Amino acid sequence: MSVSKQEAVRHRQAGIPFIMVTVFLDVLTFSLTIPVWPSLISRFSDNEASAAWWMGAMIASFSIMQFVFAPVLGALSDRFGRRRVILASVAGMGIDQLFMAFAPGLGWLLAGRIVAGLTAANITAANAYIADVSGPENRAKNFGMMGAAFGVGFITGPALGGLLGEMDLRLPFMVAAGLAGVNFLYGFFVLPESLHPANRRAFTWARANPLGSLKALARHPAVLGLAASRTCMVLAMGVMQMVWVLYTTKRYGWSELDNGLSLAAVGLATVVVQGVLIARIVKLLGEAKTALLGISLEAIAYAGYGSAPTGMIFYGFILIHSMSGISSPAIQSIVARSVGADEQGSVQGAFASMQSLTFILAPLIGAELFARFTAEGATIPIPGMPFYFGAAMLALAGLVAAWAVRRAPAPVPQPNEQAEAA
Repeated sequence: MSVSKQEAVRHRQAGIPFIMVTVFLDVLTFSLTIPVWPSLISRFSDNEASAAWWMGAMIASFSIMQFVFAPVLGALSDRFGRRRVILASVAGMGIDQLFMAFAPGLGWLLAGRIVAGLTAANITAANAYIADVSGPENRAKNFGMMGAAFGVGFITGPALGGLLGEMDLRLPFMVAAGLAGVNFLYGFFVLPESLHPANRRAFTWARANPLGSLKALARHPAVLGLAASRTCMVLAMGVMQMVWVLYTTKRYGWSELDNGLSLAAVGLATVVVQGVLIARIVKLLGEAKTALLGISLEAIAYAGYGSAPTGMIFYGFILIHSMSGISSPAIQSIVARSVGADEQGSVQGAFASMQSLTFILAPLIGAELFARFTAEGATIPIPGMPFYFGAAMLALAGLVAAWAVRRAPAPVPQPNEQAEAA
């Protein structure tokens, strides 16, 4: 039994905008507090070494919790529906941000950060929701809009958080809690459930733990291959994020403002590509070719970053990099059509879990590569080596993705849905 056409229309009208708002607020809540964490931790620390240790613990704990709980929340959404999991996570996020606003010490802040990592794992249920309510003709577009919402949140959050932090270091947490509360109320009264009871399945820890969720991917070779490809892409991205400011400062002498503008340019351009262009490109090329084109463009951009002799040429590769944003929505769309309706949450959880684990390792690799190839007395000084490493990972991602998309089920056109959407 499937949902009626009336329900499908209602989901598109209310559900998709809410999910976009949820993703935006998730990222906004996370990034809103980024500017104040160093100062807040330093206020409670005895020295710089202690502050650095606590900062590392805050960052690592967030990613570890996402690694552990992304498949759990995904499996719970397959059992109880997306709406309950999303609303519970948003409510938990609001309470946690309020808790951190009044946390009296570093141990309490770390506890709040751990809970924040758990609640942020609701991105798995959000992705599953999009898969539930999207037809073949708009699935990649909707995943692209998700990426755009993520990008807007990450651009807006630090800027707003910095302004609020100038007034009070605790104020960004209070504002984040208020935004989560508004999001919960909106969802409680507006968000319809996307997963029909007939498509739900029992919750088991065997599927909900990170290792079990990865084993479940083995039943779908195409999905497993795309997960491996995505892991290589995330590894490259994590290395890039780690060394971006170090590299541009050392090689081009950029200031904090220069680096801020360059990162904003990447974010804004990617938002435009994912929010506006993805639907047209997928319609022209199809999902598989779009994914492979995006990965190829990203590899070219990384190689360009590593070899650009001037800052202006470096900026030229930012434009190429932004166009690579077409790959992720296309990959998500292929994955969504490759698994059953009762597996969307678990599969999205496995993807998010792998991504979180990769983000823990990527900064360590990026820092080591940059230090080794820029140190005084380096046998072969190559400041761009982290970017060349990223380009190699993306080349590998492209090869694995090419293998995987050939094993994915062919898109099934649905004329009725296309006419209804029109």
